[in-house]
Amino acid sequence: MPSRPSLVLGAAALALTLPGCSSLQSSDNFLGLITPYRVEVVQGNVVTREQAEAIKPGMNRAQVRDILGSPLLTDAFHADRWDYVFTIRRQGAEPQLRRIVVLFDGDTLKSIETGGALPAEREFVASIDTFKTSRQAPPLALSEERLKALPVPPKPAAAEPEPVGPARSYPPLETPR
Repeated sequence: MPSRPSLVLGAAALALTLPGCSSLQSSDNFLGLITPYRVEVVQGNVVTREQAEAIKPGMNRAQVRDILGSPLLTDAFHADRWDYVFTIRRQGAEPQLRRIVVLFDGDTLKSIETGGALPAEREFVASIDTFKTSRQAPPLALSEERLKALPVPPKPAAAEPEPVGPARSYPPLETPR
């Protein structure tokens, strides 16, 4: 059985070290030298302004899925509602949370609720870019001079007419009796 002074000394040492554990979790570095690794957590579907503008009432479910992707949440009790939820937590960038609700009337799109303005694709990429140096994105469209510099594609040869009748003759499957 440990003596009373050693128990008191152990309890005091424990009480002094516990606050150090919580300060390590709340600070971004330890003694200014070590930065702990923070896991990037990305969940859900990124829905940009361009995607939301492409969705029009009257589209069917397959067309909506082609543009927005599969919904993160579909509920058996609310079969006419798809929920698109997106969250990202990245070190050096502001955390983001977006909820988009798509409502159907049967198989036809009734409405889309974005819960506010959605970022354009370039704005979204800029918001999660944590590089400290500025990067110039290449142009997405060719200029007139670059378009003129491209080689002219060869014209396709005229298609040959489809043969009339069977191209091969096959023996009968059964022998005649």
